Amino acid sequence: MTIIIPSPARKPGSRPGRPRGFTLVEILIGSTLSAFILVGVLSTFLFLGRSGANIQNYNDMESQARRALEQFAQDTRQARTIEWLSAERVRMQVDTFLITYEHASGSLIRTVQAPSPALPVSTTLLSGITVFAFKAYTITGAEIPGIGTTTTLASAGQTTKQLQISLQASRTSRTVTTATNTVLSARFILRNKRVTA
Repeated sequence: MTIIIPSPARKPGSRPGRPRGFTLVEILIGSTLSAFILVGVLSTFLFLGRSGANIQNYNDMESQARRALEQFAQDTRQARTIEWLSAERVRMQVDTFLITYEHASGSLIRTVQAPSPALPVSTTLLSGITVFAFKAYTITGAEIPGIGTTTTLASAGQTTKQLQISLQASRTSRTVTTATNTVLSARFILRNKRVTA
């Protein structure tokens, strides 16, 4: 006995034995569309990565600036004396410690000198500073102009009752543009310092 398997019915006009697949034109069109989609996905991925790095830079800078201002505020409010070493460097006496704040090499540096013969301890509170200024004010709120030039450092130290710090910082990395923090400025009263009008 012989089993005969019927062949599938052919459509009229079709060629027998033609393999099914894609033509060269279809492959080229598909490859081109795939390339455009891949470029779009990669561009979006790179953009999101750069934005994330930029946000991280800004958050780092913002939190560092906030901690620096909080530390500066705490020391300034507790200071009993202030000594101007230059227009960008002040020394305050807080309890028995001498604390110096200075702007050097684009950084705000806090140095603590203990009363014993221990070595001073310096800490960089904020880096990447592009604009920096200290301003002094009298007990009445009048600005003391020209510290170190028209006003001597010693007389400025005697009459300073309020101290203002202003700064601007920026951060860059290889993959992102500059993240710039706006100018931060805060004025603090030396509560424990005795000044007469």
